[in-house]
Amino acid sequence: MARNVAVAGFGAAALVSCADPNDTTEPPAVDPLVAQADLARRDAAAAQAAIAVLPDRSADLRLIADQRTAHAKALDTEIARVAGAYPNGSHSPGPAAATSTVAPAPPPNLDAMRASLSESQRSAAGLAPSLSGYRAGLLGSISAACGVYATVVLK
Repeated sequence: MARNVAVAGFGAAALVSCADPNDTTEPPAVDPLVAQADLARRDAAAAQAAIAVLPDRSADLRLIADQRTAHAKALDTEIARVAGAYPNGSHSPGPAAATSTVAPAPPPNLDAMRASLSESQRSAAGLAPSLSGYRAGLLGSISAACGVYATVVLK
């Protein structure tokens, strides 16, 4: 047992000593769209959960759930495109592999849904000017959609 610990300790020390102290490369930055995709999944899950407790608003909530799921997929595809690999494991778009899901939460009321969608709207609108091209347009579109959901659809 002591020998195994000594060997393991030596292996760890060897790995540490192999690191280049002059290496100044930064680890890759997390894509800023990751947080936006997480917000989209959160909103979709909340809208889906709210259908059970607000059946009279199920059509509106289904629209929000479907659209926010589509937003998450579009963001995931863009994140993968920039990274050079698509969710299906290839270097071209196609059927995506399953993505992480948001843990179920208690169904929100309409006020909570409006607040969540408003937060998503502000977040996307705040990030869009720092990006360019398709990415900025995607976030602008998502921000506008979230604003419509919060102020018109859930009125």
